[in-house]
Amino acid sequence: MSIDLTDPPPRSGPRPRTTGLEIPHDQLDQFSPPHIRAAMVAQAQALPGVFTGPSQVSEPASLALRLHEPAGPQTAFLHPALDEFGHIHRSGFLHLTVPRPLIAPLERAGWIEPHPISRRPEWPDTIVMLYAPRDEAELAVALAVLRASWRQAAASSPETE
Repeated sequence: MSIDLTDPPPRSGPRPRTTGLEIPHDQLDQFSPPHIRAAMVAQAQALPGVFTGPSQVSEPASLALRLHEPAGPQTAFLHPALDEFGHIHRSGFLHLTVPRPLIAPLERAGWIEPHPISRRPEWPDTIVMLYAPRDEAELAVALAVLRASWRQAAASSPETE
């Protein structure tokens, strides 16, 4: 099933609670069940050129999604790292970069919010917080966003996936 991220399905339920004031490293509610998070990690690790390990830009318990050969624009990476395009927190909550044309539709549909650090002028406005998927349907949307982020960072087209 292909998901059109320019017109994504709405995320059900209330917006997850985040601190709103500082950089959240977890949602305060709405976590991914372990099997959903494990499936998301497995799909991320299967993307061509991706390797994982402790985040270079977040808490070390976050699983970094990094590229052996990053080729995308600087706005495709979580600064100051130049190869980490996202990371998955223990709760299933993600911080990642998203192509600009997808940010507004995903925010309207309730899937993301801008990362607070993106308010600083030296940080890209493409960094978002993607809420933890709670079931298979939400996992499909999260994986579509993750693949869009990977394509941007790897400078790949959908056909090379």
